[in-house]
Amino acid sequence: MKIMVSACLLGIRCKYDGGSNQSDELIRHLENHTVVPVCPETEGGLPVPRVPAEIAGGVVVNREGRNVNAEFVLGAEKALEIAIREKPDLIILQSRSPSCGVNEIYDGSFSGKLVPGKGLFAKKACEYGFCVTDVKDYLGSCDNLWKKS
Repeated sequence: MKIMVSACLLGIRCKYDGGSNQSDELIRHLENHTVVPVCPETEGGLPVPRVPAEIAGGVVVNREGRNVNAEFVLGAEKALEIAIREKPDLIILQSRSPSCGVNEIYDGSFSGKLVPGKGLFAKKACEYGFCVTDVKDYLGSCDNLWKKS
């Protein structure tokens, strides 16, 4: 199975703060699969590290109030091009991200409040018909499968 994964989940240091969201559990689950890492934010030309950004009123802005929507849109488009080329069976994305959030994203107030919604790449990938899941949902469903055995 070919699986596209948010690069930060694989330990690639592409998060806004220069870190990663490495998930050793996810990495173990992916051992026998072909993995395609993707970071829409760096694909869009954003540096590492960078000022955190959230979607506010349908536009991505950073904590300093700078509109970074163009970079996020470009990154989502480039990540979608990679997905179209690679044809993954599944796309697993990082929770809450303005690019990769699948079920919920931060509300744009930089207060940590979450709202239902999708990040720009997650939305594009779903609209294009890819099977997209949040890493928490993926790992939760795997845990349930193991418990049933």
